[in-house]
Amino acid sequence: MRLAVLSPSPRPYPSFSLRVRCLLSILPEPPFAARTCALLFFPSLPALPPPPPQSFAARARAMLFLRAAVLPGFCLPRVRRIQRVLSPAVTLPSPVRTVHAGSRVWGSAWAGGGPLRGGGGEDPREDEEEEEDELLRAPPLLPLDAQRVCLLHPEVRRPAGKKPRSTAEWQVAEAAALVRALPGWSVARTLVVPSAAPGSRLVFGKGNFQDVTEKIKGCQDITSVFLNVEKMAPPTKELETAWALRVFDRFTLVLHIFRCNARTREARMQLALAEIPLLRSSVNSDPGQQYQQGWGSRYIMGSGESPTELRARALRDRELRLRRVLERLRDKRRLMRKERVRREFPVVSVVGYTNCGKTTLIQALTGESALQPRDQPFATLDVTVHAGLLPSRLRILYVDTIGFLSQLPHSLIHAFSATLEDVAYSDVLVHVTDVSHPDAELQKATVLSTLRGLHLPPALLESALEVHSKVDLVPGYTPPCSGALAVSAISGRGLDELKAALEASVLRATGRQVLTMHVRLGGPQLGWLYKEAVVQQVQELPEGDAAHVTVVITQAAYGRFRKLFPIDAPSALPH
Repeated sequence: MRLAVLSPSPRPYPSFSLRVRCLLSILPEPPFAARTCALLFFPSLPALPPPPPQSFAARARAMLFLRAAVLPGFCLPRVRRIQRVLSPAVTLPSPVRTVHAGSRVWGSAWAGGGPLRGGGGEDPREDEEEEEDELLRAPPLLPLDAQRVCLLHPEVRRPAGKKPRSTAEWQVAEAAALVRALPGWSVARTLVVPSAAPGSRLVFGKGNFQDVTEKIKGCQDITSVFLNVEKMAPPTKELETAWALRVFDRFTLVLHIFRCNARTREARMQLALAEIPLLRSSVNSDPGQQYQQGWGSRYIMGSGESPTELRARALRDRELRLRRVLERLRDKRRLMRKERVRREFPVVSVVGYTNCGKTTLIQALTGESALQPRDQPFATLDVTVHAGLLPSRLRILYVDTIGFLSQLPHSLIHAFSATLEDVAYSDVLVHVTDVSHPDAELQKATVLSTLRGLHLPPALLESALEVHSKVDLVPGYTPPCSGALAVSAISGRGLDELKAALEASVLRATGRQVLTMHVRLGGPQLGWLYKEAVVQQVQELPEGDAAHVTVVITQAAYGRFRKLFPIDAPSALPH
């Protein structure tokens, strides 16, 4: 028997939901040996209109008819996006009649009026959502259950006279905070061990490695080991074999925190892209995958590729698909930015080290009760926008961004470039530094270095406002530099000064100006100003039919006002 499969064309959408593998085989058992089914292949017809909402269910029924006609118990690989679970089709006495009856459902498709239409008969947005859902199905990098972690910190030996950028004490404290950011995770033991080359294969020298191994094996309640280095060398299996525990580095832990905190589809997509380098490095380091050209030849049960080559090719395909999806999300963000530009909303991006108080500061500036700041690293992974008012009553948008962290590969920040792209198109940048942290200078340098790596406009970086937060935890604090603003979002100290500085920066960056205009109250001028500008004050004059109106207006809007009302325009005076 030649087995027939009814299959819509996969073009133009590669992730077509109704995928059916075409199985061609000879079944010698009667009565199927003498029975032949025709191969029906419906090519895509892009010019036809989109299908009705019930078309997918109709196609699903058609596929079940075909299944019953071919072989009892034959199962389709999967049929997606259907709410109800389909029960197995009952094998009828005459399968051929079943196919003939089912053809009534398919017949109208040839005329363009049935369930099978151009483009596979589906909404492109549904195909995009399905592709995204498929890309997000991936196992976690680390266990999801509670862990008792041994924090192993390699202390790098510095040359004599060279001051370290940070002490081991505060590096360990930051690493412990990363562990505790995960629910149920705790630090069971902390080991600080000297190391000359943390990036080497076994991290430590032979003597120190044996000593560490004995200490780890002596703690029976440890479930995993966190090696506080940026990224371990690929052969981690040797460490896991020696310690009989799961071993992970800083990069892996941060990715796992991202996975637990990511809420939006965009953040999860960017996280999946950031995981690709880590998965790729593990392909060649897994001894279980180092086979010869197993899996058969190219013609008998396989493509002739080894498991390692297959996994590498699968990762390349996954990376390309993720980048394609993120490009679609980037296009959506561009449309949102165009809408903000059209409405002339100034944008202020708030950046800083992780857990430095960015969200708390935005909440204090906007009074938005929906914001829920959390005292933990990477509590914010999804860029959110919040509206606020300046003293001039000008409405602006605050962008809450992902926090930065030291000792992380640049590829992680690059994976979140679609999110951080909003920072590059901001009008004003606010750099928040937690001055209560002992390593505040190192954190500040890390943020500035990361911002330079994003290739932001030089004018945006140079005009950034420097805000020293959490000054309520440092009694009597005074900023060491003249341009910095000391602010406490909890006590309210410095918030008025910050709003005034923001207003001056926004007016300068957006070309707005404060003008006082002589406007007749009986005409359309005042209504036009309320619509196209920000009216601060209306002071009626003694004659009663005119007023002095103070407004915040852009150069373009003021030019339009002069064209529409040439008589009143010369009376505009700078405020």
